[in-house]
Amino acid sequence: MLAHWPIGAFHTLLHMGSVKDLTVLEASKADDTGLGRFFFSDRYSVFDWGKMPDLIPNKGAALCMIAAYCFEQAEKTGIPTHYFGIKDDLKSKSKNTVDSTKPAHLMEVELVRVIRPTFELGKYDYSKFTSNLTNYLLPLELIYRNRLLPDSSLFNRLKHGDVTFQQLGLNHYPLPGETLNPALLDVSTKLESKDRYLSWEEAQSISGLTENELVEVKKILLKVDDLITEVAEKAGLTNEDGKIEIAFSPYRRLMIVDVFGTPDECRFKYEDVPVSKELARQFYRKTEWYEAVQQATKSAKEKGITNWKELCTLQPPLLPPALKEIISEMYMSTANAFLEKRLFNSPSLTEVVEKYRLCAKNGGFLT
Repeated sequence: MLAHWPIGAFHTLLHMGSVKDLTVLEASKADDTGLGRFFFSDRYSVFDWGKMPDLIPNKGAALCMIAAYCFEQAEKTGIPTHYFGIKDDLKSKSKNTVDSTKPAHLMEVELVRVIRPTFELGKYDYSKFTSNLTNYLLPLELIYRNRLLPDSSLFNRLKHGDVTFQQLGLNHYPLPGETLNPALLDVSTKLESKDRYLSWEEAQSISGLTENELVEVKKILLKVDDLITEVAEKAGLTNEDGKIEIAFSPYRRLMIVDVFGTPDECRFKYEDVPVSKELARQFYRKTEWYEAVQQATKSAKEKGITNWKELCTLQPPLLPPALKEIISEMYMSTANAFLEKRLFNSPSLTEVVEKYRLCAKNGGFLT
């Protein structure tokens, strides 16, 4: 799939994210996609903070392999993506996971334009996004919810009147822990300083989608949910919720971009234990830093400030060593289970989950 790219003409520009880095090999244009390379790091992020203070060993390679596998399964079902393949190193050719005998950190992808809304007079201006625009990332985070976790932000939104259960497409007020069939589809902003939940009408308006395109976006989201649920179940996991990003090609064809189906984009459970970065979220929710984050985001909203982190009075603490080790093993074991290959020298998911239960019971996650 890469033969048409003139390798000798590439120029490199590095964009660092909180979890993975993007090297731009050929920049996207208004009428043509570019070519990029993701490097999956061992960094992690929670609550939109960005890079956290420590690393989770082998997380990056595990995420790369899981994401690549999910892209390949999506393409088999006819869902367009921007995925080209994974690479063992900078000089090797791209390949699929079926041909892999060891973990990879590198993935090559097609690039579209990221057009950011402007922030003026305390609000974001999305007037650039129209139904005539092509080759761009939708400024949306698209979310499916198969189960409503007790700590889901959805319950706060309902409690404070930000949304009604009817607006969410439900025929009753939901209960914590409730399983939904069909899945509840939700949407938030992607390119603002803090994710903001939207109605589907507002999502359509700010992203330049037509009514038919909005219907297609929802269809893709449901197909992805079904795909991830099937893959997760084979690994013994329950797919509770997840998110994807979608872009338009130069021909205004919808396709999945970034990555999806990983323990960073989804919340999986093995019986009653989270198998995702939810374990890190649960730890941080009990810290003073989390309370400072909540206060900072509230103050920023009241003052019309975009960079809420400037108002945060505390820095996040390190993860407890025992918890960090277990999270690392969970990522690796999930990759082994998804791909049905022993790419990582890690215990089975069953063993890792039992290790977590014992450690939690014995108070092993103290800072």
